[in-house]
Amino acid sequence: MFAVVDIAGQQFNVEQNVKYYVPKLDADAETEVTFDKILVYSDGKKVKVGAPTVSGVKVTAKVLEHLKDEKVIVFKKKKRKSYKVKNGHRQQLTRIEVTKIG
Repeated sequence: MFAVVDIAGQQFNVEQNVKYYVPKLDADAETEVTFDKILVYSDGKKVKVGAPTVSGVKVTAKVLEHLKDEKVIVFKKKKRKSYKVKNGHRQQLTRIEVTKIG
């Protein structure tokens, strides 16, 4: 059983009892979150494809923690122009565990 879910503008192929890193959600840790934008749903026998979403199907997940991703270094340089800029960025993520699909 799996589903393709739209979470914060990104699509994730989720399965039950699996943990995922998603963009930061506005929910506290140890709370339940429900996603209703299901694009594709499969129960193992049939596959339902939404146009644009599948109605009547929801994915429930538990928010485990909020954290930051590894640092990404952005370095810009223009040769012979004495121009150098170095920036870093750490994306904020939320770790969730899918508890129920259906």
